[in-house]
Amino acid sequence: MEFTLKYKDINEKREMPDEDYTIKDLLDELELSAQTVVSKQNGELVIEDTVIQDGDEIQIVQIIYGG
Repeated sequence: MEFTLKYKDINEKREMPDEDYTIKDLLDELELSAQTVVSKQNGELVIEDTVIQDGDEIQIVQIIYGG
């Protein structure tokens, strides 16, 4: 089972380590904080607890703060 990851210059297919692989697991693996990025699953905004499914496209977008 695999999914597509899009983040900055990354656009690759990745194998899922287990069936219950979540957005949080992916962010932990990439050493990213949910407070600094927004995650999308197949174009829809999702929360950290969302389970990644076979064939999903996961896009991670860096949040830009300004003042």
